[in-house]
Amino acid sequence: MNLKPLSDHLIIKPFKEEFTKGGIVLPDTADTGKTEQGEIVAVGPGRILDNGTHLEMSVKVGDKVMFKKYAPEEIKIDGKEFFVLVEHDILAVIE
Repeated sequence: MNLKPLSDHLIIKPFKEEFTKGGIVLPDTADTGKTEQGEIVAVGPGRILDNGTHLEMSVKVGDKVMFKKYAPEEIKIDGKEFFVLVEHDILAVIE
């Protein structure tokens, strides 16, 4: 994959499998109502503010993040699913 997001957009590879506390794998078709999680695979350069200054991204490639469930646009590249979203839809970085 060779995508370069523009502005404050991100490309995320979603985590598909979720586990219950007992270790049971929930398929991606099970709607748990939780926020989504994934790993950032590409980031844009950041956005330009109204005053002309450049605001750099606060996340980087490789960060594992939580984001709003209905925020991303879904895309498929080479048969793999990815999400495209803007930085302000990121809720947290998973450490």
